[in-house]
Amino acid sequence: MRKIASILILPAVLLAAQSAYANNPLAGRYLAANCANCHGTNGQSVGGMESLAGYDRGRFVQTMKAFQSGERPATLMHQIAKGYTDEQINLMADFFAVQKKAR
Repeated sequence: MRKIASILILPAVLLAAQSAYANNPLAGRYLAANCANCHGTNGQSVGGMESLAGYDRGRFVQTMKAFQSGERPATLMHQIAKGYTDEQINLMADFFAVQKKAR
C-alpha cells in the first residue's frame, strides 16, 4: 500500500517543484549558478570555456537540446544537460541572454 501511495504522490510533488520555478524570479539565476564551475560567474568565462553571458536565447536552448540528444558530442555537457527540464533550460537561457558580455 505504501508503494502505491508513493507512486501516486510522486507526480504531484514533481509538478509542484516545477511550478515553483515559475513563481521564483531568481530561478534562472539559481539554475545558472551550476554553470559557473566551467563557464564563470554569470556566464563570464575567464578562459578555457565559452562565455554564456549574452548568449542568444534560442541558440542556448538549441545547444542544450543537442547535448541532451547526443547530437552534439561533449565530454560532460551531454550528461549535465540531461538533468534539466525544458522549463529549466528556458529559465537559464533567459538569464544568460540578458547578462552583459565581458570585454
